[in-house]
Amino acid sequence: MNLTKKLVALTVVATTAVAGISTAQAAPKVARVTGAADFMLPFAPDDDVRHFAFDATAAPYTRPIPGAPIGLPTDARGTVEISHYVAAWKQTIRAEGTVDCLVTGPGVASLTAKITRADEPVKEWVGKRLGFSVLDNGKHDRVGLSWTVVNLTQNASGQTEEAPVGTCMAPVPFAPVTKGDYKVRHVELPPLPQG
Repeated sequence: MNLTKKLVALTVVATTAVAGISTAQAAPKVARVTGAADFMLPFAPDDDVRHFAFDATAAPYTRPIPGAPIGLPTDARGTVEISHYVAAWKQTIRAEGTVDCLVTGPGVASLTAKITRADEPVKEWVGKRLGFSVLDNGKHDRVGLSWTVVNLTQNASGQTEEAPVGTCMAPVPFAPVTKGDYKVRHVELPPLPQG
């Protein structure tokens, strides 16, 4: 290879490398929640194993809805996996959902997912939105969930029932993680796009 061809090749490689660095720096960071962990319910100690796995990423202004034709700054995508080993039954019950909303603060997140698949004991969850919260606190992570002892209301006949969950609605992370780890990447909600 002559000197001119070598210089052209080096220039192309250098230009490509610089363009790659510029693109990586220009790509905006988005909020995320990732990880998988077991947790316990402090008000109901038992031998059950409860487990959530999250892979949620903010996707602002991507889900148009009536009244918000370009979507919301909390729009998100990703998955939630739920499993609960019920020791008394010697059985694991599983469910999966698609994330539709995510909002973060430093070390904390709230997200919701619509359930797309669920095992028989919780089959009625399919199509329902569930809420989750995460505290990323090193070895002291916590999670919250929108069912069990929260999100209750009284219906017209005076009976207590579970209320519907709105987007990104979840209680504080009240359940301590016993095994595993969650990561929250906080990014401020982006402003309304111009134009």
